[in-house]
Amino acid sequence: MNKMSKVRNEEEADYEKVEEITRKAFWNLYIPGCSEHYLVHVMRPHKDFLPELDFVIEVDNQIIGNIMYTKTKLIGKSGEEKDILTFGPVCILPEYQRKGYGKKLMEYSFKQAVAFGYDVIVIFGNPDNYVSRGFKSCKKYNVCFENGTYPAAMMVKELKPDVLDGRKWVYYQSSVFEIDEQEVGRFDEGLENWDKEYQPSQEEFYIHSHSIIQ
Repeated sequence: MNKMSKVRNEEEADYEKVEEITRKAFWNLYIPGCSEHYLVHVMRPHKDFLPELDFVIEVDNQIIGNIMYTKTKLIGKSGEEKDILTFGPVCILPEYQRKGYGKKLMEYSFKQAVAFGYDVIVIFGNPDNYVSRGFKSCKKYNVCFENGTYPAAMMVKELKPDVLDGRKWVYYQSSVFEIDEQEVGRFDEGLENWDKEYQPSQEEFYIHSHSIIQ
């Protein structure tokens, strides 16, 4: 990361560029094509979206990546609710990856999340990308799905130590992540046509996303 970079809040003038960058970063990565750019598009007006935790990172005044947060919740055994965060999509343009920009973007966003009073983040992703940023298996924090399972791709980061205190928590995801694939197709009709192809990372994603920790 030898070039000048800065993190700032996303502005309305950035919307189209951020969606284009998201599409480039995720295209053919997890599935042939992608839907993350459409998720970015529909996330901004959603009730759970947090504009104060919506950031872009620039290099030489050009946006190369972004991270977006939404509110979500954990519910404890006796019904108590805890407001927490999830982020995603988070991306860096392929040619800028593995150079420290993603780390800078995430670490900045963590500090801002703490400043706004949040203390837990739950995400879904490839553990290889996030354990170095302090995320651990959801099983270690006793955070599960409603059916009692602990997905391998679900990870938890405490922004304040021991805030989850070992009690069992059930994670409930925001409805913004319930994507209609037909709507994605219609959205893509207005964009440049790119080839949908298979690549090995799609199998890796399938394995991670379908694995359960016992």
